[in-house]
Amino acid sequence: MMPPDQQETSSTLPGNNSHPANSTMPSSSSGNVSPCLEDPDNKQHDPPRFSILGESLLPVTLKFEDVTYNVDLAPGKGGCCSSQDPKPTRTILNGISGIVRPGELVAMLGPSGSGKTTLLTALAGRLPGKISGRITYNGHPFSSSMKRKTGFVSQDDVLYPHLTVLETLTYAAFLRLPKELGKEGKIQQAELIIMQLGLTRCRNSVVGGPLLRGISGGERKRVSIGQEMLVNPSLLLLDEPTSGLDSTTAQRIVATFRGLVRGGRTVVTTIHQPSSRLYRMFDKVVVLADGCPIYSGHAGRVMEYFGSIGFEPEINFMNPADFLLDLANGIAPDTKQDDQLDLTTTGISHHHDDQNSIKQSLISSYKKNLYPLLKAEIQTTSQDPIHFKSGKLRCKRIKISKVNKFLHTLKDFELINWFELYAVRENQWTSSWWLEFKVLLRRGLQERKHESYSALRIFQVLSVSILSGLLWWHSDTSHIQDQVGLLFFFSIFWGFYPMFNAIFTFPQERPMLIKERSSGMYRLSSYFFARTAGDLPMELVLPTVFVTISYWMGGLKPSLVTFILTLLIILFNVLVSQGLGLALGAILMEVKQATTLASVTMLVFLLAGGYYIQHIPPFISWLKYISFSHYCYKLLIGVQYSANEVYDCGLRMHCRVMDFPAIKYLGLDHKWMDVSALLLMLVGYRLLAYVALRLGQPH
Repeated sequence: MMPPDQQETSSTLPGNNSHPANSTMPSSSSGNVSPCLEDPDNKQHDPPRFSILGESLLPVTLKFEDVTYNVDLAPGKGGCCSSQDPKPTRTILNGISGIVRPGELVAMLGPSGSGKTTLLTALAGRLPGKISGRITYNGHPFSSSMKRKTGFVSQDDVLYPHLTVLETLTYAAFLRLPKELGKEGKIQQAELIIMQLGLTRCRNSVVGGPLLRGISGGERKRVSIGQEMLVNPSLLLLDEPTSGLDSTTAQRIVATFRGLVRGGRTVVTTIHQPSSRLYRMFDKVVVLADGCPIYSGHAGRVMEYFGSIGFEPEINFMNPADFLLDLANGIAPDTKQDDQLDLTTTGISHHHDDQNSIKQSLISSYKKNLYPLLKAEIQTTSQDPIHFKSGKLRCKRIKISKVNKFLHTLKDFELINWFELYAVRENQWTSSWWLEFKVLLRRGLQERKHESYSALRIFQVLSVSILSGLLWWHSDTSHIQDQVGLLFFFSIFWGFYPMFNAIFTFPQERPMLIKERSSGMYRLSSYFFARTAGDLPMELVLPTVFVTISYWMGGLKPSLVTFILTLLIILFNVLVSQGLGLALGAILMEVKQATTLASVTMLVFLLAGGYYIQHIPPFISWLKYISFSHYCYKLLIGVQYSANEVYDCGLRMHCRVMDFPAIKYLGLDHKWMDVSALLLMLVGYRLLAYVALRLGQPH
């Protein structure tokens, strides 16, 4: 490994052959890059490009010593290696140690529930709660600087279904890559990721999801990996990347990992049941049984070790992964099939005791034979030449001004390693707040337009508007009770409808928000304001269409000014109602509970709105003052009727509209007070939603 100064200089010079994938990089005429990125004035120079299979800029040595993690649980449900302590906790991880150097691919094996995902999440710095033991990265604890150089791919591919592969990676590039790279440079990095992960064929296909057909599972997994590879991570952690894939696709993905580790990266992955071909690609394995380690070391020495403690496979050419999983489940190689199929109560109990006995034997052998050697290796391993301290990167005598000057002198060369500049950045965020807002706003509009303007939702609004227009067809002031009922229906319908749609927002986007926020892609405030601004065209078009149809069909006052004021009041009510739905969803983060609470809340607002009952007992009359439907209803009545307007009240008599009992009770004075109350609710509900998100999201 070269010293830091030499490594940084040589990696930026053109003609440097240290990248294994340089020979495979396309020329400027290969046509794999989008033609829209070409410079019409100077086609001889391409934007900066890099290879994801090239060298890692900052190699990371990962060490974890005696990692232990407990969760609260009912008494009596501990693992096989837990003590008989009656505390209501369960040990998920129990004393796991290991070391992963740059250029090594490590696999974590074990049956379901053995703690593989929990350990991987702990290594990524994303596990909530207190973790016992020590996890270090180049000898230092996890920090914000290390966070930006760590890629984490979860087992479930959390992607927006309506975006294409190119759009998904391009938006990720805009958010994660430094602003110095420029717009075209970021787009080309996404193009190169697509090419080098074999996604060219599906680059313009939508990702898809459970309800939308899109790309295949293997392609979706490679898209998730590509999102993390955009920032050239020094440490890459993957949770079961081959689950649900055929053997050929799984081998192709693991072969990609092999290409990554050849560039000096540290790659750790959990894998459920790899084939023998996949197993041979791993440098080291960590085998877990009920959260306890039974092996941690070189993959090629597994059979030799277990043979030395009395566990040898019956078949000479048995897949080592199958052999390890049998042992992790407590099944010895010499166990007879008839013993495993004994389904009597005594047989099951005896079989369970045998399994626990085998697991305890393997755990004891690990502590006796492997643990001391592993502990000594961890303690004697020298630190890497590049260190992380206090959350900031320390590079010897390198300043941003010098790097900028150096890069400026190389502007005419074909290859500029922009990671050099990215590495010395000490700011927490790679992009400005305004850029994050614009990218998130555009992405949100592109993704949610399919839902907001779906045929079902349009049909729902149009059918209700036409039906209400027919029911109140050309009503007039002689039927003032009917007109008042129509205005109350406006306030209630556009109170219920936006709220229940908004409740699903944050619970549905929670996985994506947690994933992207954990990677440090953007600020929570930029996401929230982008979401709020994106709701305006999405949520205000259908109410406008509804009011336009129902207002003129219902025979309300034929005045353009009155119609515009009515429309503005309804749109104001929609935003307030939506804010309440966002707040309920953000606080509870569970759709069923939020829907139940919203139903009760809207029922209270409905009854206290002032239409069904006028003589509310004093001790409960305060409910109407917290009902936004009440204020909306009052404003709709106030703009619809003037103070001197009269109506035919029978027997050729005319009565003042303001003396109508239902209107007189409301008290239409102080309209600006009603507007102020709605404005306070508009700001308050959304502020409450933001605070709830802030408290519930990782920082």
